[in-house]
Amino acid sequence: MKNWMKIGVGIWIAAVVVFGFAMPIGNIPGLGPKARIIFFHVPMSWLAVLAFFMSMWYGISYLRKKEIKYDIKSATAAELGFIFSILATITGSIWAKFNWGSFWNWDPRETSIFVLLLIYGAYFSLRSALENEERRASLSAVYAIVAFVTVPFFVFIMPRIMFSLHPGGEGSSAPIVNANGKMYMDMNMRYVFYASLIGFSVLYVWLFQLRTKISLIAYNNQMENE
Repeated sequence: MKNWMKIGVGIWIAAVVVFGFAMPIGNIPGLGPKARIIFFHVPMSWLAVLAFFMSMWYGISYLRKKEIKYDIKSATAAELGFIFSILATITGSIWAKFNWGSFWNWDPRETSIFVLLLIYGAYFSLRSALENEERRASLSAVYAIVAFVTVPFFVFIMPRIMFSLHPGGEGSSAPIVNANGKMYMDMNMRYVFYASLIGFSVLYVWLFQLRTKISLIAYNNQMENE
């Protein structure tokens, strides 16, 4: 990504932060003024899911083609997914403190993301425990595929079939779109929300490309020195 694009993304995200906190917002049932967390928490959660999906995708690619670049891309996507999961957990915990009185309540949403962090934490432990490159890449690819199978359950299914304090869980309305398809956010909130999704998505792409290039360079240098 060119320098002017990096600057543009930085300005874009900075504008989202400023407008997200300063702009008057409409009322969303169950959230009120604390609905501003949507501008940050939701994009980070979605990017975590996207990154874990890409980790699975590149894992499949490695098993099919046995090219190390796919193993590197799979690991990079998993790293970013783990980071965005932590950020989603932090932003969600901040909201929980103001809405429920404590940072952690073992709500189904909190429990599910905690389990996902453990699952992908084990993925990195697996990679660090294996020295053989081909074996590490193959087992990591299989693990990435199996790990992602659990993501839809923990992110989309479990929080909706169990009673949850979290907006959108059983017994509560969704903060963005309700069961009837009604959009709770007013037009100004939608603009900032969509801008946040775009900005953080571009940031993810840039981080993915940068991290992949660094890892490939390090791998090639290692191969040359051996």
